[in-house]
Amino acid sequence: MKTTIRAYKTEDTQAILEIINYNILHSTALYDYNTRTLEQQMSILADKQSKNFPVIVAEIGGVVVGFGMYSEFRFREAYKFTVEHSVYVSQDHHGKGIGKLLLEELIVLAKKQNLHTMIAVIDSENHSSVEFHEKFGFKTVGIIKESGFKFDRWLHSVFMQLILE
Repeated sequence: MKTTIRAYKTEDTQAILEIINYNILHSTALYDYNTRTLEQQMSILADKQSKNFPVIVAEIGGVVVGFGMYSEFRFREAYKFTVEHSVYVSQDHHGKGIGKLLLEELIVLAKKQNLHTMIAVIDSENHSSVEFHEKFGFKTVGIIKESGFKFDRWLHSVFMQLILE
């Protein structure tokens, strides 16, 4: 079946929540400890949209199987041309090119918004995500050691950057 990338709709929130909560509980992709409620996730997505940042979903056969978004990297005014992005794919749909479609679309949208830089913050144990980003031209620009603590161990954050041209 064909994967469709489209703008987020409120009714997609439950599927997004399930993807997020799976990653909170089973991975270091998010440095959160506690799962989110539907209301919390709706608030997060509404906040991004209110700031004119995109939230997109990947859909197969009418089912949301992944999502992507970006928002401010830091809150100081001079950072207004830099965004940090997130791409998540349902555990059942890894390796099918869905993340690629989502990141490609986020890059297109960032260029349309005249942004200059996209930042990825990735747990250092997530080698597949680092390699995935490298395929898009992201470069590792720094590692912050022991910046997170989850699953009874210290985690390192890899900062990767893509300068949009």
